[in-house]
Amino acid sequence: MNLNQLKIFYLAAKRGNLSVAAEELLITQPAVTKGIQRLQEFYDMKFVDHIGKKLILTDAGEVLYEIAEKIFELESKAEESIRDFQERQRGRIRILSSESFGDYYLPHIIIPFSKAYPLVRITMNILPTDQVVEHTATLNNDLGFISYPVEHKKLLIREVLEDQLVIITPPGHFLTHHAKFDPRYLEDQQLIMHETDSAPRGALENYIRKHDLSVEVHLELSSNRAIKRAVEDGIGVALISRKVANEEIRNKRLSAIPLPDPSMIRKFYMVHHKDKYLSESLQNFIDMVFKWSADYMQNL
Repeated sequence: MNLNQLKIFYLAAKRGNLSVAAEELLITQPAVTKGIQRLQEFYDMKFVDHIGKKLILTDAGEVLYEIAEKIFELESKAEESIRDFQERQRGRIRILSSESFGDYYLPHIIIPFSKAYPLVRITMNILPTDQVVEHTATLNNDLGFISYPVEHKKLLIREVLEDQLVIITPPGHFLTHHAKFDPRYLEDQQLIMHETDSAPRGALENYIRKHDLSVEVHLELSSNRAIKRAVEDGIGVALISRKVANEEIRNKRLSAIPLPDPSMIRKFYMVHHKDKYLSESLQNFIDMVFKWSADYMQNL
């Protein structure tokens, strides 16, 4: 089998577009088309159908794609293994994270790690959880940090930590005047919600159903910073991870009200590919993640 032709087929099928695959392979679109044609001619079998500009795999193409995916994942793993033997304490760690963990927790791990291992290059980017999962499953990054558990046949998932969810309000707000929080108080408030399918929104919606509350959702925002700013400006109240609002709480720009409910916690998870080669530098980083997590949980 010609592995170059197989790679052309694999990337074209993965991207679903000849021009995108050509761009990634640094060849022309006709060269991609010819590579797929030669592969089909060699086996006298059709692997793809064209519907407009879109590529659709045949049954044989589906089987070949699954095999090709495993081959090129192994190729990536082999390259990483060799690179680690060459570099040992050097290396690169590519991290993707959901917003809350990436913005408010990961810096407390990355900064001390970078000081301890200055030759290791770290890149960290923020993406929605579903995209973190997708990229990690295709070995486009080394580690992912996500805001809710997922089941994926290619990924290992481990809980990193849990944090308390609190209601945030402006200082001196009506809700801060009560020694004991009654869920019915929320019925008189304008709620600022995270986006649909986010962990804090799911927790708050469950809390509302559990206590049979009738509430008004005044504003829906996907950014923690935007939510905190809206609360500071007196637009409403919101449910958020305590650490996300720690700075504003310390500076008395926000007040935090814990909810007397054991389900009011938020968990974060680390994922990596099941076949991912854990280089020395990557394993050191993972060890630091769980050491920091243990210290954090102990000080809650």
